[in-house]
Amino acid sequence: MDPIGFFADPLAYVFMQRGLVAAILVGIVCAVMGTFVVLKGLAFIGDAVSHAAFPGLVIAFMLGLPLYLGGAVASVGTALAIGFVSRRGRLRFDTTVGVLFAGTFALGILLFSTIKNYVADLLGYLLGNVLGIGVGDLIQVAVLGIVVLVIVIAIRKELLYATFDPLGAAASGLPVGALEYLLLALLGVTIVVSIQAVGIVMVVAMLVTPAATAQLLVVRFERLMVVAAALATVAAISGLYLSFYLNLASGASIVLIETLFFLIALVLGPRSGLLAGRSTRRGAVGVEPA
Repeated sequence: MDPIGFFADPLAYVFMQRGLVAAILVGIVCAVMGTFVVLKGLAFIGDAVSHAAFPGLVIAFMLGLPLYLGGAVASVGTALAIGFVSRRGRLRFDTTVGVLFAGTFALGILLFSTIKNYVADLLGYLLGNVLGIGVGDLIQVAVLGIVVLVIVIAIRKELLYATFDPLGAAASGLPVGALEYLLLALLGVTIVVSIQAVGIVMVVAMLVTPAATAQLLVVRFERLMVVAAALATVAAISGLYLSFYLNLASGASIVLIETLFFLIALVLGPRSGLLAGRSTRRGAVGVEPA
């Protein structure tokens, strides 16, 4: 097959066109949010919030409501609850996450077990199927994703300041608590956007892996965000074409390519890989805020 045909032929199918747009959108949104997730150490929270979406999806299905609505309410609500309980209860974030993660996912499994018929829609959200996304789902992904990107880009400096130096940000008059809750809420919305593409099980990889890979390559924060988004876009396109030609799971293909990029950067990256000198390695920890 000629190179042009290799790339053009799959685009003759409408499901591939929709899946490609959705995968790129999800990849970019996750990469941008993932920079804050990685810098703030929220990877475990991302995993918890993604699993917390499941009971919301099940409840929405049982009540005949839009599944996205149920997932959004559960994800955002759990993310905010994690912030509230950890602050008010003076508990470590990981302790609060562990409790709410287990509880919410167990609730979802319990409710799911009460449904007698086979429920393909709910199983699809667990495993993801970006090539099966419909027009309505694509519109929801686009709207929610654009909202998240606009908010993050508009207040990225404030979010970054509160992430790197919360005490200094509070002293300068920034509402650090409100920014933290906003970041958690945006994380919840991002996860809802992502679960249609890669499923609840693997959504945390979409959040963490591109940003972690970019952190091995660049230092400045805005470059980190751009590189993470670029890596996620390439992985989304490559993963979909791989899944199309080899008949593989689309979400798993995307995540595995992102993981491959991470391993390559880990081994050959200029900051920590084989190409890095000793002096570079000594200064490779951390990210410059601006």
